[in-house]
Amino acid sequence: MKIWLAAVGRARAGPARDLYDEYARRMTWTLVLKEVEVRKRVSSEELKRLEADLLLAAVPNNAMIVALDERGTALSSERFAERLGTWRDTGVGDIAFLIGGADGHGEAVGKRADLMVALGPMTWPHMMVRAMVTEQLYRAQQILAGHPYHRA
Repeated sequence: MKIWLAAVGRARAGPARDLYDEYARRMTWTLVLKEVEVRKRVSSEELKRLEADLLLAAVPNNAMIVALDERGTALSSERFAERLGTWRDTGVGDIAFLIGGADGHGEAVGKRADLMVALGPMTWPHMMVRAMVTEQLYRAQQILAGHPYHRA
């Protein structure tokens, strides 16, 4: 199973990037980070549309799409692991997590998403979301392996 993390914006060196790198190194599942950005000034709606197109183009066409969105479902770590385990066990080869820009996801992402997940009701900096999602992916991997990292 290959995990794709497609995100708007380029990560700079610093604590958020270091935390992402730490959990990415721990993963045994293949993890690919794709960063996209729109460099021209456009309206908010046009920006969301362009970012959505770039995010979807950055991941395989047949990937299971998980959009990180405040309107999504909040899952416990156990339920998140269970969902990933089901996809893994049914032969899903690619799972793509999409992190939108400051204005949120464009309509194309919402239409294409197989699952929308919220990291709770608070708003998080987009660079921190990368680290948070990667930690949860690592945690899910450990839960599925029966490792004591996750203490339920």
